[in-house]
Amino acid sequence: MKRLLKSLVTISALSSVVVAPIFLSAGQASALPRPTENGTDASYVGVGGSAGLSNGGQKGDAAAVGGNVTARYKLGDTPLSARGQLLWGNETTAIIPQISADLGIAKGTNIYLGAGYSFVEKDGKPSPLGNKDGVALTAGIESEVGNSFMLYGNANLGVDAYKNSPASAFNVSGGVGYRFR
Repeated sequence: MKRLLKSLVTISALSSVVVAPIFLSAGQASALPRPTENGTDASYVGVGGSAGLSNGGQKGDAAAVGGNVTARYKLGDTPLSARGQLLWGNETTAIIPQISADLGIAKGTNIYLGAGYSFVEKDGKPSPLGNKDGVALTAGIESEVGNSFMLYGNANLGVDAYKNSPASAFNVSGGVGYRFR
């Protein structure tokens, strides 16, 4: 029952990050905004690959390779964004809602730093970001490709992300996103 409740809470949190922007942008004009002089204000959902590059040194801590679903929603005129990542491997998934600070470095391109929390669906099973829940820090880059697509890549650090080990988890992810705003 505890696992079911935990899964429902984490899926609800990630769903809110992904679905809310669609409803919030429904009343806006249909034309997509252009890249700003420095950076991008794009909101998008993307898919790609993900690889864990660390292990906690215990049985069941092996690094996992898998995929990712990533979403970004730009929060108004602030330099902040709501982000969500879903990192899956062979045995379980890490769900990571985050807030990031974004910095435009070129036309249509941002770098960002984010902080959030990683919820591992099955504690003790390896995900691309450790095998237990914990704080997740992210550094990444995103860039517009044409009017509708984004390329993104990031590195995630899961703080104290392994059971029976003080080790942190390290992960890299990247992919292609579709701009919805």
